[in-house]
Amino acid sequence: MQNILAHVGLYLIFTFSVLGLGCAGSPEQLPPAISAAPSTATDYIIGPGDKLKIFVWRNSEVSAEVPVRPDGKITTPLVEDMQAVGKTSTELARDLEDELVKYLKNPIVTVTVTEFVGTFGEQIRVVGQAAEPKSLSYRDDITLLDVMIEVGGLTEFASGNNAKIIRRSGDKQIALKARLEDLLNKGDISANIAMQPGDTLIIPQSWF
Repeated sequence: MQNILAHVGLYLIFTFSVLGLGCAGSPEQLPPAISAAPSTATDYIIGPGDKLKIFVWRNSEVSAEVPVRPDGKITTPLVEDMQAVGKTSTELARDLEDELVKYLKNPIVTVTVTEFVGTFGEQIRVVGQAAEPKSLSYRDDITLLDVMIEVGGLTEFASGNNAKIIRRSGDKQIALKARLEDLLNKGDISANIAMQPGDTLIIPQSWF
């Protein structure tokens, strides 16, 4: 009887140890789950080159689609040289209403941004050995992979793993390593990092 109890006891100790419940040691800890940083969405700020649709309710003759000029202003029927850059679409709509009230009774204006460029400080610039180097409008949650898709990937002469992201941090600029070859050619998702407004991605040429 004692032998049977001894075997049962050893069996239970072994089972508890395998399940991580034994008293001989603490259970193995799994690595913490990686959670994405919460998105901090902000209202879009109108920039030079954006295209706007100005709709004035019940007044189609003063509604219009207009570009934002390089000087940051727009011109619409009845309103000349209205500053648009640096404002949200809602702020611009209220400013237009304040001007149109001189000519119309209780104007109601809606402004829609139909083509986005964004302010200079919010653009992401890609230079060097990208298939289509250009400036991109920043948007929430845009990543390095998104940027590379928009510029068409790397040229055959690119040194992708020597690329750098130049980022402003306070009054300083910092350089971050960007492993583009690992990301694009090897599918290494750990190389896919979040971009920030004003980032500049520099892709050098390979010399051998």
